[in-house]
Amino acid sequence: MGVDFGDSIPREKIRLEDIAGWKLAVDGYNTLYQFLAIIRGMDGGHLKDSQGRVTSHISGLFYRNINLLELGMKLVYVFDGRPPELKMEEIRRRSEQRREAKDQYLRALKTGDMAQARKYAEASTVLRRDMVADAKELLEAMGIPWVDAPSEGEAQASTMAIEGTVNAVASQDHDSIVFGAPVLVRNVTISGKRRLPSKGIVINVVPERITLSSVLSSTGLTREQLVDFAILLGTDFNPDGFEGVGPATALKYLKKYGRLEDIKELEGPLHTVDYGQIRKLYLDAPSNKGVSPEWKAMDKERLVSFLVGEHSFSRERVEAAMARVQSAKAPQSETLEKWFG
Repeated sequence: MGVDFGDSIPREKIRLEDIAGWKLAVDGYNTLYQFLAIIRGMDGGHLKDSQGRVTSHISGLFYRNINLLELGMKLVYVFDGRPPELKMEEIRRRSEQRREAKDQYLRALKTGDMAQARKYAEASTVLRRDMVADAKELLEAMGIPWVDAPSEGEAQASTMAIEGTVNAVASQDHDSIVFGAPVLVRNVTISGKRRLPSKGIVINVVPERITLSSVLSSTGLTREQLVDFAILLGTDFNPDGFEGVGPATALKYLKKYGRLEDIKELEGPLHTVDYGQIRKLYLDAPSNKGVSPEWKAMDKERLVSFLVGEHSFSRERVEAAMARVQSAKAPQSETLEKWFG
């Protein structure tokens, strides 16, 4: 879930073409969950290969990367490491929600309600270790580097953006801004419509760019106060936030009192939240410094072997997708060899 700032922070609608040629640190788990939730059959079941292995995440990752590589983007995927202890309760809560959704999915299948079956199937999505291994195998074949974070993936991605290794973090969540990333791009790999499993609806989405400088300027907050703002609204480390406190109220409190622990109206509830440790997780998050991703040439033979040979993909479609990237013109008149050599 992460922090949800909603409309309380400025965001700029963009086109994918506006960030063509950018280097992006992509939230790996966030991306794979999207594919596993959305890419399903009419009954809500995953796509599978001839041996019954799930391929929804592989299909989504391959074709989405093709679209971005065609625009000359250089991607590096960042995967979560060991979660902070403060996140364990939220992880347990999500697991229970998925178990309940799985039960609802099976009941819907028995009654023949395919609309409900698909809704609950999406909400029951589980990302297994073998699926992450599949994703890393595919990325390597595509010449796209990946990084294992020591803890939170968005913290690692944000460090890479701060150091200038990448131009921005690509994620659906807002957490990277709280972790200090100068630029966040959302919906960068989504075009048109997005399904919301929890609400059973489809919404229109467009890519958008959020900059830390504009967030701080528009809200009048410091970076430290932005972390407090996030805590007031709710994070993965205190998902419920504070009862009755939305963005407007949270901003009013911080403007009046300056910091979280001085808000008189929240003296009681504050004792139930380890806000000091949450602050530390955002302001001094575990991450590896000086990461140097290595972009390589796309290995066509390895891709065909993995996708077609192992997972029953259409050879014709896979080869056509690879040809699109090879024939694409890099932005700013840069040569093809820059991306494949």
